[in-house]
Amino acid sequence: MASTRAQSDRTTLLKNASVVTTALDGVMELAKGRRKSGLLLLGAAAVSSRVPGFGTATSMLLRVYRRLR
Repeated sequence: MASTRAQSDRTTLLKNASVVTTALDGVMELAKGRRKSGLLLLGAAAVSSRVPGFGTATSMLLRVYRRLR
């Protein structure tokens, strides 16, 4: 029982960390003057609170898009 709870706590912590890092990426983009990508990342952080990994995937796709552009 204790190991299940510890695993659940780690999962929650990682999920919250993903949301926070995506939100920070969005704020940094806004600070750099990249309004569209900043708003995209902030929106992805909000969705990521319900869909785990969505914010991370959005951030990675945005970086790939910039590299290929």
